[in-house]
Amino acid sequence: MRVDIITVLPELLKSPLEHSIIKRAQEKGHVEIYIHNLRDYSTNKHKNVDDYAFSGDAGMVMMIEPIDRAISALKSERDYDEVIYTSPDGIKYNQKEANKLATFENIIILCGHYKGIDQRIRDHFITKEISIGDYVLTGGELAAAIIVDSVVRLIPGAISDGTSALTDSFQDNLLAPPVYTRPAEYKGWKVPDILLSGNTKEIEKWKEEQSYERTKRLRPDLLDE
Repeated sequence: MRVDIITVLPELLKSPLEHSIIKRAQEKGHVEIYIHNLRDYSTNKHKNVDDYAFSGDAGMVMMIEPIDRAISALKSERDYDEVIYTSPDGIKYNQKEANKLATFENIIILCGHYKGIDQRIRDHFITKEISIGDYVLTGGELAAAIIVDSVVRLIPGAISDGTSALTDSFQDNLLAPPVYTRPAEYKGWKVPDILLSGNTKEIEKWKEEQSYERTKRLRPDLLDE
């Protein structure tokens, strides 16, 4: 899989994408991640990528030309399954969407910034808009990092135990059951006996019951879906 991220602040993305599972997935060749500085595509001598809105509203708007040049340059080299824009207006991101993106070969993520982007980019280039929640960030870089992290861990081989990602919360609209590790007793707090029984069938049944109970108590909205 290849991910191209277009941003005005590439330094914000370097650290989140150079550690842990994402780093190892890149080293193993499971994913290629390229960060593109939008200012490199500006023809302005000052490398400006934003300008005032015609409406006269407060805030700057990302200009159409550098974004067009960046996306067009990438698309001239390969086909892309999605051109994503991180925006409060987009669909709310969830595990189902992460699963879908993980099946693609090439995606572009355009990080929003300032007051947004020229609407013509959204009309003619963007194929999907994604929001990570009902709140506003300074820019879309952190949202892009979250999307990449959630997708890369689903790519076969990215996690050493491939079944781990399949049992994460939200994979089946249920929260994950509680987990425990050694010691079996600490300060009088004991691990449930069933987990020490060695009875795989009963343990799996317990996990399912716990997942449902936790979801019903903490996130009943997931059961409605």
